[in-house]
Amino acid sequence: MTLSLRLGELAHVVIASSTYVQKVFWRLNELDKVKDISHLTEYEPRLDPTVIPLSTSSDAPIPLTDLPSPTTQISNYHTCADYHAAYTSGKFTPSDVVEYLLPLIRRDTEPAGPYSVAFINSNVELVCAAAKASTQRYRDGHPLSVLDGIPLAVKDEVHMTGYKRRLGSKVDFSDPKDRTAWCVQKWQEAGGVVIGASNMHEAGLDTTNNNQTWGTPLNPHNNGYYTGGSSGGSAFSVASGLCPIALGVDGGGSIRLPSAFCGIYGLKPSHGRISSRVGLEYTDSVSTPGPLACSLDDLALAYRIMAQPDPNSHRSGRFPNPLTESAQTTQETKKKYIGIDRAWLNRSDSVVLDLFNAAVDHYVNTQGYEVVDIKIPLLPDGQKAHALTILSESRSHLTPDKVKKLSWHNQLLLSVVGTHAQAQDFIFSQKLRNLLMCHLAWLWEEYPGMVILTPTTPCAGWKIGKPSDLTSGYGVSDSDMSLKSMEYVYLANFVGTPAISCPMGYTDANVPVGLMAMGEWGSEEQLIAFGKEGEGLFTKEGGIRRPQGEKMWVDVLAAISAGQ
Repeated sequence: MTLSLRLGELAHVVIASSTYVQKVFWRLNELDKVKDISHLTEYEPRLDPTVIPLSTSSDAPIPLTDLPSPTTQISNYHTCADYHAAYTSGKFTPSDVVEYLLPLIRRDTEPAGPYSVAFINSNVELVCAAAKASTQRYRDGHPLSVLDGIPLAVKDEVHMTGYKRRLGSKVDFSDPKDRTAWCVQKWQEAGGVVIGASNMHEAGLDTTNNNQTWGTPLNPHNNGYYTGGSSGGSAFSVASGLCPIALGVDGGGSIRLPSAFCGIYGLKPSHGRISSRVGLEYTDSVSTPGPLACSLDDLALAYRIMAQPDPNSHRSGRFPNPLTESAQTTQETKKKYIGIDRAWLNRSDSVVLDLFNAAVDHYVNTQGYEVVDIKIPLLPDGQKAHALTILSESRSHLTPDKVKKLSWHNQLLLSVVGTHAQAQDFIFSQKLRNLLMCHLAWLWEEYPGMVILTPTTPCAGWKIGKPSDLTSGYGVSDSDMSLKSMEYVYLANFVGTPAISCPMGYTDANVPVGLMAMGEWGSEEQLIAFGKEGEGLFTKEGGIRRPQGEKMWVDVLAAISAGQ
């Protein structure tokens, strides 16, 4: 076994360092073929997919203290409403919660906490101080909002004061001034208690969340499957009951994939809507922060608070403020449309298609939607163009010495693009982005308010191949499965539209499967409302299913109430 592992690692070293092998990978993936697509010369390159919706209101923002309280309906999870009710009644306090959670999630203790694999670090001093301040506010009868005292996890990709930012690697990518990103700052200003920086797939460059450096969290519903990535630690922390809300970052499905695999909700907002700014503007053209949550009400609460416009951001600062009465009211249209590209949809596995068709029937028969057949051109080519774009942008942030400290798989990915991509390849990818955005804009003119519906992934989870995939020094690499898992999610990243993933059912192996709705630019509230209309799918089950196995679910509120 030791010899085979060493040979495997040697193979990865050779691949990552060989220009010839990299060239083979480049040609096999046909990333150089995008520039050969006919008619692309008629389009200008679109380097930034941000589309600012017109504001229909000048209403003043709603004070945080006046935000509607989340409900506990259609969820077997403990939601913000449950925590808030317990704090308000004096049953227990935010300090009680963090005192219970910290021994579970800390990895700097001996032994490490049983759920520490979900977190890279917890700054105990900061966590306890935030909980203490929240506890005092409740005692004084003046909580800042319904988010006050709620435990939150934040993906290691996002800057936070008091935490090193590692992107799930051994490398330190921290802000020299040790600042907190705007979106996290908004949560904290509302009283949220960040309990730690959550685990992620190294550099966000794959969809399993297999992490050789910090460990691999297992799917709480079925430990034989991955959580999905790259925001896998955030999804695990919500799905296992550690916290009702977590922050992720989505550059190619990294919020929606783990949300689907772990049976929770995830929202990828419009590009540029959520500011993650610390100092210079966040420049990637495909990535955006967004929330993961155990219920739609919690998802909406988290989104509305974190999406407050950043006046120092040339993107976020131009969006309407979601904390207005009008912004929280979905504009009704005469007809409600579901758009389905049948050829694209049929790339899903049969078990996923069965659940998807049942979900569509629910929306048509109980919510009055009309299904329209649509065609989206050049989808396989679009995925190649997205891959070239995200890898090029990721590579631009990394110096050669930092690349060498990443896993061999990520060194290969970044070296293939960094060494072999030409400016023409990148520019023509952005021309294709423009073509796709123009086509989608035309579809939304034809069918106002339409949601484009697909499964979140065409596969029911990602099964762990063998135990050594979790323990070897070079992890797991399956480019075919990676591309398959991203089949539907990549498009919203590439064209900048919002998309939501909601649970739509479970396989016989108890693996959750997600339903994804993609809306027009700026339609986050419509997507949240669409998700609410789908809650009836789980009426007979009493709500979305929480993990059932031993040590897969942490009943935080029951444990504290029992004095554990």
